Amino acid sequence: MELSAVQAFLSGFDDFLIQLGAALGMFSAALVIYVLLTPHKELALIREGNPSAAVAFGGVVLGLAIPLSSCLAHAFGVLDLVVWGVVILLIQLIAFRVVDMVLHGLPRRIAEGDVAAALMVFSVKVGVAIILSGAVTDPSLSLFRTTALAPGFG
Repeated sequence: MELSAVQAFLSGFDDFLIQLGAALGMFSAALVIYVLLTPHKELALIREGNPSAAVAFGGVVLGLAIPLSSCLAHAFGVLDLVVWGVVILLIQLIAFRVVDMVLHGLPRRIAEGDVAAALMVFSVKVGVAIILSGAVTDPSLSLFRTTALAPGFG
């Protein structure tokens, strides 16, 4: 019985590494894109010891990781992961940008060290991530994936 568990682990380990690498690559790329699009330079503010910037950027990290994690958990393979991962990360980056525009003045307040503003941004970004995470696990998407993306189906 133990030998079969080891064999199962070994047979799936390469797929695990490939999907993990793809997810981490998309996650890193999305973080870089976010940093480039941000109206204020959160990483520089964090290096200077600004706790508000750290809280706001933590919301971004979680906001990107949560839906990507859900996508990874429900992907049928690497192609499915990449297709849906790119879609959800783009939607999330657009949502982050909209939040920054709607909550105008908050980036300045974060740069000035206003923790309340940072917590507001954090909450909205994580909230959007949770909703997006739920959307990517919709059973209708599973049906679409099975018929359109999974090899050998359709």
